[in-house]
Amino acid sequence: MFDAIALFVSIVEAGSLGAAAERLGLPAATVTRRLQTLEQELGCRLLHRSARRLQPTAEGLQYYEQCRPLVHALTQATQSLDANLRRVAGHIRVLAPVNLASGPLTAAWTGFLDAHPEVSLELQLSNAVQDLVGSGADLAIRVGAQDDSLLTQKRLGEIGVHLVASPAYLARRGTPMHARDLAGHDAIVTAPLLAWPLRDPASGADTTLRPQARLRVDEMRLAVAAAEAGLGILLCPNTLARDAIARGTLTTVLEGWTPQRRTLFAVWSQQRYLPARVRALVDHLQAFVQSDPQLAMASASA
Repeated sequence: MFDAIALFVSIVEAGSLGAAAERLGLPAATVTRRLQTLEQELGCRLLHRSARRLQPTAEGLQYYEQCRPLVHALTQATQSLDANLRRVAGHIRVLAPVNLASGPLTAAWTGFLDAHPEVSLELQLSNAVQDLVGSGADLAIRVGAQDDSLLTQKRLGEIGVHLVASPAYLARRGTPMHARDLAGHDAIVTAPLLAWPLRDPASGADTTLRPQARLRVDEMRLAVAAAEAGLGILLCPNTLARDAIARGTLTTVLEGWTPQRRTLFAVWSQQRYLPARVRALVDHLQAFVQSDPQLAMASASA
């Protein structure tokens, strides 16, 4: 109904059906048909039409004067909202895992804020999977398969994991050569990596271990520090172990048994419109992740 009313207002202001059609980018026949439909719905003629001139009827003039300010106000509000939605400005709230957000992605947040000075960013960090829809957040960063049909997801990259231990621990306890050897070792277990999926490089057989933890934590950097201190073997994301491996305080264990890489996603609710500022952040995160060899993957399609 609003489209028909706005069309009528445009016709009156343009002064003719042809001028209105040109202004709106519509065929003249379409404008005529829509005007006739509006008149039928209202039960009165709105315009006197002739070959030379177009003039509102008394009812049409009254209707125009009542509708014109409403149409203009709503059009202005729509244009303003559209401009705001297209503008990379405003507040963004993101849910993300603690270790990922405050580790490998640290520079992504600062780089995004530097590039977009009109954006403010709120990071709510937890290693537990938070309720994105119920929380009202704009975006979440998740690792692993996402099965929630209420969420839209975009692949950002992949995270590999290693079994690692300190050289001192391995010198003291021995270096495992097979997954079954892990049963005789101390384990440092983290959430959500409570199970250790391994694949025998010789046979291709998959093994999933649920080690008894000597230390169990939900903060990966503490787990890495414990492994460096020689407390046991740890299954750890490459991104958090690489500095310690480079320093020589950790070394990889059972290198050929490396589990499959885990996919990193940006996810948002299908029930929410994705404004320009959030889309810009998703694109920035994807570009950042793809620039990191430890996170990049061959394809990152939506």
